[in-house]
Amino acid sequence: MRCSVSELAAHLGGELVGPDVSVEGASTDSRTIRPGQLYVPIVAERDGHDFIPPALEAGAPAYLSARGPVGGTVIRVRDTAAALLSLGAFARDRVGGAVGITGSVGKTTTKDLLAGCLASTFRSVASEGSFNNELGLPLTLFNAPEAARWVVLEMGARREGDIKQLTEVARPDVGIVTRVAKAHVEYFGDLDGVARAKSELVAALPASGLAVLNFDDPRVRDMALLSACPVVGYAVATDAEVRADEVTLDGDLRARFRLSSPWGETEVRLALHGVHQVANALAAATVALWCGVPIESVAEALSVTPGASLRMEVRHVPGGPVLVVDCYNANPVSAEAAVRSLAALPGERKLAILGLMAELGAHRDSEHRRIALLADELGIAVVGYETGLYGGTSVTGVEEAVALLRTMGPGDAALLKGSRVARLEEVVSAYGKAEGAPPHTPSAVARPQGIAGN
Repeated sequence: MRCSVSELAAHLGGELVGPDVSVEGASTDSRTIRPGQLYVPIVAERDGHDFIPPALEAGAPAYLSARGPVGGTVIRVRDTAAALLSLGAFARDRVGGAVGITGSVGKTTTKDLLAGCLASTFRSVASEGSFNNELGLPLTLFNAPEAARWVVLEMGARREGDIKQLTEVARPDVGIVTRVAKAHVEYFGDLDGVARAKSELVAALPASGLAVLNFDDPRVRDMALLSACPVVGYAVATDAEVRADEVTLDGDLRARFRLSSPWGETEVRLALHGVHQVANALAAATVALWCGVPIESVAEALSVTPGASLRMEVRHVPGGPVLVVDCYNANPVSAEAAVRSLAALPGERKLAILGLMAELGAHRDSEHRRIALLADELGIAVVGYETGLYGGTSVTGVEEAVALLRTMGPGDAALLKGSRVARLEEVVSAYGKAEGAPPHTPSAVARPQGIAGN
């Protein structure tokens, strides 16, 4: 989005110092800023004001600041984070429609799937990665081209009121709520608190909009009572207007199903791995169909849209096991889905290396043990990665985890799953480098107690 800094200063009520220049988009990171972007310094663990000179050197024509000028063109404001939110609201007036997506799990995948579906018919843009907070959402809006018909926005929350704030900036026409689960429950207290936070999106939708709700989740289904606009439910296991029937999985956990909707029926084959992705695909399909994307184009987009890195990747290791990598984040619902996905794979030995599930508060111990018990029921050996919360065996550090994976060979399957704080991607990277010629000699390698043989 291109505009003059004088326009922005007038909108923000800030003081413009320096020549009036044009900017296109914005960034809060001086290391990745592109020439022409406005630099917005944020005060967090490090003070972004300290990086204004590097941002100018990298090609920023102007910057915001809550301090005095340090050269170039500056818009002086009281609070740069609040100003960034205001820039998001300014940009929202210049694009077509907005879709907000929230929920305890599935936000990013649903966002990526919907972006793929909409792109087949409309000029659209979506949040990068998991840009879902008070910084990422306004950046997505401000970096959107003015010709964008749809902007797809992920909305996260750590406390009640967060999503309400984001909706005031984004003013979504359409809202998707994927699921209410024990994610960030440390901040919300219980599932009802999580539901109240997520329902803020539904309550903010205009009468002309659409609420798309997961009817398989009773708490999400009940949010229909808060909606001023029409509601369309989607479901795999219960009745809804948009459904997935005849769901099957192939050998790499990719789902096939028949999509039934008010806009028609079609066969769908997902590029994503895991049966739990079917619900995310239904949510994306519902919005795309309502927006006017032909059902054939929806099916095609769902069949080619890849998953994000480190989210339910199924890797075939030469001479080694099938490796399920799902370590971008973790909560009890996503951990259960990952464990069940591992169980659905063929394999003589199945191993789950599980890191910490963070921010569970009083539910921490019981939820870790529940996942371990589920895995045991499914015939999966569990090893905790730098945590003893799962009970039984654990390993410490990358080298121990890699050594354990190297005891596995063809015909075996392993899962790596944990919250970001567990940094299990370091194990994935180290194992990939070590597996140029993986030694499959289990008898010569000591197995931690609890890891079953063939």
